[in-house]
Amino acid sequence: MNPTAFKVFGVEVAWYGILISLGILFGIVVATHRAKKEGLYADVIVDLALVAVPAAIIGARIYYVMFSWDFYKQNPNEIFNVRQGGLAIHGAIIAGILVGYLFCRHKKIGFWTLADVCAPSIILGQAIGRWGNFVNREAHGGPTNLPWGIEVNNIKVHPTFLYESLWNFMVFAFLLYYSDKKKYNGQVFIFYIILYSLARYFIEGLRTDSLMLGPLRVAQLVSIISIIGAVIIDLAARKRGDRV
Repeated sequence: MNPTAFKVFGVEVAWYGILISLGILFGIVVATHRAKKEGLYADVIVDLALVAVPAAIIGARIYYVMFSWDFYKQNPNEIFNVRQGGLAIHGAIIAGILVGYLFCRHKKIGFWTLADVCAPSIILGQAIGRWGNFVNREAHGGPTNLPWGIEVNNIKVHPTFLYESLWNFMVFAFLLYYSDKKKYNGQVFIFYIILYSLARYFIEGLRTDSLMLGPLRVAQLVSIISIIGAVIIDLAARKRGDRV
């Protein structure tokens, strides 16, 4: 499949960008519906998206460049060349959380309430966006003989993008289901962090293009830290007897 979907005045429009945009769009639609159920003002998700989406893209790029610095310090002109790839989801999530917190402070909205509203949409966007990796033939695993392997450079490899996408769709469905059963504000978001990080840790071990910090895969390290932090928050909230 050609990574380029079409051209506009000679400028290539990539399937990767289209799929990420669709993920964001569907996420906004779902979150807007859920925000109304939480009693938040009508345009809260659109207002948030206007600041959080650009921040997430910048955060994703900074994160990638930071952990690929050996290359970029020799090629500083490539730092801003996002069209050649180089976005990391963990950087996007971190930036999104920081901007979301500041947004809530400014709008005087409960951060954990809004985080619960957005959690299913975030994982939905990730599930859709992963198919951009399929089009680009990237973010795949090592060689495999499994029948669902895909061919990259004439080698059959693990479709790790598919593993993560299917898991993310299942987490999306679970978070929607659990939203009406949560024990405290923030629990849906906490479950998102735990469930996504759990799968990412194991899937990352199959990939061949991991960002590295010495001998460690950065995504696995971040996943472990995220799981531990989220579990501690969840246990503390339950111990306090927090309720919605």
